Amino acid sequence: MSLLNLFIFPFIVSFVVSSVVTPIIIKYAKGLKILDDPRINKHPKVIHTKPTPRGGGIPIFLAILTSSLIFIPLDIHIASILMGGFVVFLMGFLDDRYNLNPYLRLFLGILAALIPVYFGVGIDFLTNPLGGIIDLTNPIISKTFAVFWIVFMMNMINMGAKGIDGQLSGVVVVSAITITALSLYHSADITQWPVSILTSITGGAFMGFLLYHKFPQKIMPGYGGATLAGYFLAISSILSTTKVGTLIVVLGVPLIDTGFVVIRRILAGKSPVWGDRGHFHHKLLDNLGLSKKQVAQVYWSITAILGVLALNLNSTYKLYTIIGVALTLGGFILWLTRRSK
Repeated sequence: MSLLNLFIFPFIVSFVVSSVVTPIIIKYAKGLKILDDPRINKHPKVIHTKPTPRGGGIPIFLAILTSSLIFIPLDIHIASILMGGFVVFLMGFLDDRYNLNPYLRLFLGILAALIPVYFGVGIDFLTNPLGGIIDLTNPIISKTFAVFWIVFMMNMINMGAKGIDGQLSGVVVVSAITITALSLYHSADITQWPVSILTSITGGAFMGFLLYHKFPQKIMPGYGGATLAGYFLAISSILSTTKVGTLIVVLGVPLIDTGFVVIRRILAGKSPVWGDRGHFHHKLLDNLGLSKKQVAQVYWSITAILGVLALNLNSTYKLYTIIGVALTLGGFILWLTRRSK
């Protein structure tokens, strides 16, 4: 199978579907009751200044679903992945319309992750960055860890990778390309082909959406768009020879930022799942004075750099990289916080 068929055609079809459906959702957002009006939604994390559609999960999921049915042979594993994706999509639409309770969203996210895991998507081993491997072949351990990983990525990306015009879309495109490139190393293995196609499709869906999400945004990804990103990237990292560490490195900034935010909320006696204006992208806006466009470009650039590093590092150096990113980001956030006082 040529690279054209394996990566480019699926990417293009997904891109086209997403870019065609997105303006339709924008047009009918008011009728779908997914218009986010900052005059009504006065949450501190809200940074848009005029009514803006949510609903990004709709074109993204339709693009991934359509392209997957065209380019990936439908077996029980792919079918279960798409069924779980449908649950995520539905949950996202309901949240965009009704603002679901965060704990209900968590429950539905676990339900979505259980579907592909029940039908065989699991993590059998992890490479130990200190040497050797961590054996997870026990079915209970393997499935439990897989569910945790998928739900973890869905929520971490939702909390830390969206909020600014174009931020999420660009980060996901870069991450998907990285996982696709990773699977190229195993392109001689026919079992890797569906993973390559799925990640390429995911990248195309978010690239098409980026046309309308970039500054000034005409639509937001909403909870559905963000959790679909986490869901498909997490599953792709599992299927691409269990490269969990690679995805952690690529998404190092939003993951570590969210970790800091959750710890800060808990120490302050607040719920870790209720949003505030304390994320890194808020700091860049409020404390450093960057524009929304510049903040998105910062995230895209760092993600691209970490993506290149992740493809060329062994497990030990990936661990060192994550520690370095955590220390650097933590120090920078602390400096920004003190600078504003």
